[in-house]
This record gives sequence, C-alpha cells and structure tokens, in this order.
Amino acid sequence: MPDAARTAVLRDAIGLGVAVGLYGVAFGAAAAAAGLDVWQALAMSLLMFTGASQFALVGVLGAGGSALAAAGSALLLGTRNTVYGVRLVPLLRPRGVLRRLGTAQWVIDETTAMAVAAPERRLARVAFLATGASVYVLWNATTVVGALGSAALGETAQAALDAVVPAAFLALLWPRLRRPFAEPAVQRRVALGGAVVALALTPFVPAGVQVIAAVVAVALAGRPRPRAEAAS
Repeated sequence: MPDAARTAVLRDAIGLGVAVGLYGVAFGAAAAAAGLDVWQALAMSLLMFTGASQFALVGVLGAGGSALAAAGSALLLGTRNTVYGVRLVPLLRPRGVLRRLGTAQWVIDETTAMAVAAPERRLARVAFLATGASVYVLWNATTVVGALGSAALGETAQAALDAVVPAAFLALLWPRLRRPFAEPAVQRRVALGGAVVALALTPFVPAGVQVIAAVVAVALAGRPRPRAEAAS
C-alpha cells in the first residue's frame, strides 16, 4: 500500500535523523574546546553540514594544526559527498540552479543511504528530504547546545573534551563495521589501513597531515581485488 510504504519511509528517515542529529552536541563541544566561538561552530554546521569533515577540522585545530591542514583534512573527507551526488542526481532529478544547490547541501551519508534504499523514486525523494531536514535541524540546534554547554564548563572538564572527536568518530564508524554491508571486508580493510597510516605518521608530521595521508589506505586497502584472489 502506497500510504503504508510512505509512512514507513518517513518513520525510518526521521528516526535516523534524530539519532544522527544528536551528535551535534559532541561537535559543538569539540568546536568550543578547539577555541571556536559559538557562532563559528554554528556557521560550520549551517554551511559545511558534513559531520566527519567538521569533526576533522576542529580536531586538527584543537591539536594545534594549521588552518591549511585542518581545511585539507575536512576537504578530503568531504569528497565522498561528490560521489554520493553523482549517484543521487538520476534518482532525485532536481531541476533549476536553486533546487540543485539546496539538494547538494543535504547530500551526506545518511540521506544518500535512505534515498538509495527506498523501493521507488518517489519514496527516494521523500526519504532524502525527510532525513535531510531532520538531521539538519537537529544537528544545528544541538551544535549550539554543545558549544554553550562546553563554554560553561571548568578548565578540567574542558580538557577532557579532547576525547570527544575520536569518540565521535568511533561511534560513527562502529556500526559500519558491524552491519552486513555489500563488501564488509573492504570496509574493514579501509578502516584498519587508515588507522595504521594515521598512527604511524602521527609522531613525525604536523597535526592534520596524517589525516590527509590516510587516504592512501583507500587506494591500497580498499581497492577491489581480482575475483580469483577474492575467491581463494
């Protein structure tokens, strides 16, 4: 039944949006700990709106890295959204410059997953818009909450916020390693390879450079293997 299918898609989209949007608290706290003002943290959430890139940027700044290294890390992690956009254009078919720009702003992991998983194109658009709206509104609202809450903490508690960025990354990554993805072995190789590259370079390079260099793991650990090798 079309109505039942639409209701199910909306329920899943909004539920996912609420769950992911609450991570904005962690970002707001991490941004404040890195020295950003509340309005700067909110501007990042409003304009950048891609969690991994935002966490990477404030993480590098908080570790004492340069603005260039921070921007490079954020840009590197954000390039995956371009690939998502290529996949979503024939599915959503946005028309007009303004509509395309608005759609592009909401192209993230969660909206892409919900749109691609929808059983038909009409429901794909519903899933994309519902997920995007719920994540966007909650992410920005909770960013302010996290930034204001961090600003009200004492110095000892603020120092403990250094663990927010790696903890948030782990929380976002862990479900991807446990759920049955199409190529779970590739997911694990990419995650492990990126961690090894970043950890190996940390003592020798400025903050942020190891994040940029970890893209090598995608080319080495995440490259498709020949069928004969995969079957062995």
